[in-house]
Amino acid sequence: MLYGPYDIRFVERPDPAIIEPTDAIIRMSATCVCGSDLWPYRGLEPITEPIPMGHEYVGVVEEVGSEVRTITPGQFVVGSFFASDNTCPICRAGYQSRCVRAFPIGAEGAQAPLLRVPLADGTLVATPDSPPKDLLPSLLAASDVLGTGWFAADAAEVGPGKIVAVVGDGAVGLLAVLASKQMGAERIIAMSRHEARQNLALEFGATDIVTERGDAGVAKIKELTDGLGVHSTIEAVGTQPSMMQAIRSTRPGGHVGYVGVPHGVQLPGEELFFAEVHLMGGPAPVRRFLPELIDLIWNGKINPGKVFDLELPLDQVAEGYRAMDERRAIKALLWP
Repeated sequence: MLYGPYDIRFVERPDPAIIEPTDAIIRMSATCVCGSDLWPYRGLEPITEPIPMGHEYVGVVEEVGSEVRTITPGQFVVGSFFASDNTCPICRAGYQSRCVRAFPIGAEGAQAPLLRVPLADGTLVATPDSPPKDLLPSLLAASDVLGTGWFAADAAEVGPGKIVAVVGDGAVGLLAVLASKQMGAERIIAMSRHEARQNLALEFGATDIVTERGDAGVAKIKELTDGLGVHSTIEAVGTQPSMMQAIRSTRPGGHVGYVGVPHGVQLPGEELFFAEVHLMGGPAPVRRFLPELIDLIWNGKINPGKVFDLELPLDQVAEGYRAMDERRAIKALLWP
């Protein structure tokens, strides 16, 4: 529970129960701290009362409501950070995070031993069998940061022959590098000043590292691309400087996929007009990609769980937040 800025507490709460007949109750196998959790943690999203935290989850179904048809107790499942019915016109178009019945899992609090998942049939995807423990980090990554990085690359139109730049070296940015590699990008430029994150970016498929930021970072991107800029840029931070760096690094006709939760971002109309770049982003429709991502993980083709460089028992969640806030950890995994 978050009680105020920098005040995370592990407390006892009543066990969740079925409320709607479309609900499921999940016993968590693993959960984690997200970079977006740091915004309210730092007081940049003020709260008026203690709130539950966490929206990334994998686990075993314990109970389902009377109207749940495709998810059954005993299944191991992965779900998105937005519950969705997966049947409305918006879901069918591939934007489940904007489902007409969308419900934020964070309101339930996934940093817990048990979780109520609304709209279980449309939200949860079962794995082929019960996974070994060593797959849990990667499956957990699929719940948000991998799915978000994947959406960012998709939104940026990454593909064969494309040069890609990734602004942001957190878990999402690093997994956007992995996604870009899987999508066949010819060249992937990771923008990072941190050696451990640079090394992981290279392992995930980055071909170049740029340490400069802001105008200097844009100039370096232009230098690496014959003055043109990249075809595809992924913005995974959510600040004014990162968004402008992304737009300015993209060549005319190129695409920017932005998934950093924006804080104080304002786009200058005239510059945007003459940039002639495509902008696409928002909260990732992770549910669209989950079947493919689970298959890639299950068959050992990708290992996104490497972004977890700190593992803690759930009752030490406060240290997970501190480590990420102080950039001592890329991403903290919590074992219930």
